[in-house]
Amino acid sequence: MEQAVDLPLWSLIPFVAMLMMVAVAPLMMKEMWEKNSTKLIVSLVLGVPVAVFLINRDMSQALEHQLLYDYVPFIVLLASLFVVTGGIHLSGDLLAKPLTNTIFLATGYLFASLMGTTGAAMLLIRPLLETNSQRKYTTHTVLFFIALVANCGGLLTPLGDPPLFLLYLRGASFTWFLHMFPAWLLVGAILLTLYYFLDSYWYKKESEHRLFADEEERRPLRIYGQVNIVYLLLIVAAVAFINVGFIPAMGDPEAPVWVRFLREIVLVSVIFLSLYSTKQEVRSLNRFSWNPILEVAAVFLGIFTTMIPAMLFLKSHAASFGLSQPWQFFYSTGMLSSFLDNAPTALAFHGVATGLVDSGAALAEVAGIPEVLLEAISMGAVFFGAMTYIGNGPNFMVKAISEEYGYKMPSFFGYMYKFSLCVLLPVYIVVQLVFFFF
Repeated sequence: MEQAVDLPLWSLIPFVAMLMMVAVAPLMMKEMWEKNSTKLIVSLVLGVPVAVFLINRDMSQALEHQLLYDYVPFIVLLASLFVVTGGIHLSGDLLAKPLTNTIFLATGYLFASLMGTTGAAMLLIRPLLETNSQRKYTTHTVLFFIALVANCGGLLTPLGDPPLFLLYLRGASFTWFLHMFPAWLLVGAILLTLYYFLDSYWYKKESEHRLFADEEERRPLRIYGQVNIVYLLLIVAAVAFINVGFIPAMGDPEAPVWVRFLREIVLVSVIFLSLYSTKQEVRSLNRFSWNPILEVAAVFLGIFTTMIPAMLFLKSHAASFGLSQPWQFFYSTGMLSSFLDNAPTALAFHGVATGLVDSGAALAEVAGIPEVLLEAISMGAVFFGAMTYIGNGPNFMVKAISEEYGYKMPSFFGYMYKFSLCVLLPVYIVVQLVFFFF
């Protein structure tokens, strides 16, 4: 979608409506929205008119590029990570001491960039909950888990979080995201230190009989479905090496289909290998079902289609938005990522930054925009996804699983004023001051 055309403002209405449905429907019409058929119908009702509009405006190429070269790779990657991590089960009940819990969170923080925030969160949340089941004061552990494992830890690779993979498809190399290691390290160090001292405080308030029960009910950690670790490494290798940078023919529109979609063919093969070689008992222990990935596919079909006019509009009018500094992109991307899905939000602000480059306001360096702006957009999308339960997909999943285990979780707004606004936001302000000074 390289062309910059002047589209009417009303062409953005389906995209705004789609994002509002994603944000509001789970709260206002929970039972109906839980059906994937409902999500697909909404996507088609809003997306088909946009597709017809684009075709009538001789913009079918933009539609084809968005659906074939953004949506398909996006869904295939998520599906491969979903299936492979769903075949790995970690069980056990360790001593729920502050150091143990901190190591749990630090491990998840590392894993998030390798297997995605969803994969790392789903792998570790249950053994963490089992480990702390004998303790009374546990809510803070789940909240920090959401921030560290389900969000911030995924900053270092395109596998870590969906917005990063979309920016990877826009031209950022696989290893470019490692440029953000200092920010990743800073956020991780601050949050893990805060958690350790907070958990130490609450641990001292636990009664003796609870700590005795914690000692008596210990079980060692055991991992099942180890073959999927090999498949996970194959996914990493496929994303890192099967791309235009290593195989230029993949970018040739005249190349055979199997060449252009070689990465996706490999990832689909990994899916079938994982399904064939993993024992069903392992997936049963993880309560594996296809529902979550089908939900993502249905919702993002609508998002990816309706966002095309929005991307082109933002690119054409970027200079009029008054955004030019990295800190502005950091907070703007972050604020929207807190309440809307962070993947389309990242693409939206990438479009704004691309428009600035076209207007001569800056020089392109990575993925068509200045490197510092790409860093600001990436960090804003990933970090601020932890600000609410709806900022990133794993957040609500972790909350739901924790409540199944009997953990008391704060409400939607309670999460914000008890945790994200008073703990996370100050950390993100530090990040902005260190990396994107005014």
